[in-house]
Amino acid sequence: MTAPKKTMLSAVQPSNRLTLGNYIGALRNWAQLQKDYDCVFFAVNLHAITQRQDPKELREQTRRAVATYIAAGIDPKEATLFIQSEVPQHAELAWVLNCYCYMGELGRMTQFKDKSAKAGENIPVGLFTYPVLMASDILLYDTDLVPVGADQKQHIELTRDIAIRMNNAYGADTFRVPQPVIPQVGARIMSLQDPTAKMSKSDPDPNGSVYLNETDDQIRKKLKRAVTDSGSEITDDESKPGVRNLLTIQSALTGKPVSEIVASYAGKQYGHLKVDTAEIVVQSVSPIRAEADRLMAEKSFLDQILQTGAEKARIRAAKTLKRVYEHLGLR
Repeated sequence: MTAPKKTMLSAVQPSNRLTLGNYIGALRNWAQLQKDYDCVFFAVNLHAITQRQDPKELREQTRRAVATYIAAGIDPKEATLFIQSEVPQHAELAWVLNCYCYMGELGRMTQFKDKSAKAGENIPVGLFTYPVLMASDILLYDTDLVPVGADQKQHIELTRDIAIRMNNAYGADTFRVPQPVIPQVGARIMSLQDPTAKMSKSDPDPNGSVYLNETDDQIRKKLKRAVTDSGSEITDDESKPGVRNLLTIQSALTGKPVSEIVASYAGKQYGHLKVDTAEIVVQSVSPIRAEADRLMAEKSFLDQILQTGAEKARIRAAKTLKRVYEHLGLR
């Protein structure tokens, strides 16, 4: 008898356009994993409103995020694919988990410290409780594995702590305790303008990120302007974060070891590295952009995919929530 597939879950916030970093660190890996796991992928638009969003843009970006998932290789027939706000159990379970998470735990979250420092005096409560909603996202689907970047591992650890705490109080079958999975190659693509910082959808410098809906010429220009380092030797050295970033991008997209790529640039200048990296990125991004544009134009087709995915997700989420409510005496 074949063992049931383990459940793998991941999501991306659609508050800005998806980047090359999202593709290398998440989307591409999802496409490879969907046949081996019971995959749950979605756009976390509830997380996006921890910052003020333009409603029209958020709606558009959320749909484009899902279209990009499909364009990057996610098969709606293989994976459960949906928009977070269309499954109300996410917010409902989040309230329950809020009651079993501690202020001190949330206050220690690195991302809260970073984002609250930029928020000024009026820090949204949602920014503080964001990791609890993330825990709800994960625990709703009896998730076994969560592929994340190293910067999100702390949130998965909190999710595990909450699940274990509630299992100890209400029974070991209350929640399945998930495990983080951190890809070894390309898991952390850095900004083209500040290679000491992660490439981000919300980077205030638009030249720091390559967006998946940009034209080939826009991509080439950004890679040409990418910050490198002093000296001229192309080497995978910690003292050269700009060069290392371009090497990492090439390695992630071609599958070649960084050492092999470095050897191919013996005696060459940074300009050669930038031009080659740009072409490799264009070859990867161009078909994704074209397919996402096609899906966005076929509104009814995308609507049907989202409706079907949300229905599947609601059925699964309702079972978990019913179990939790029964264990807590809420039903």
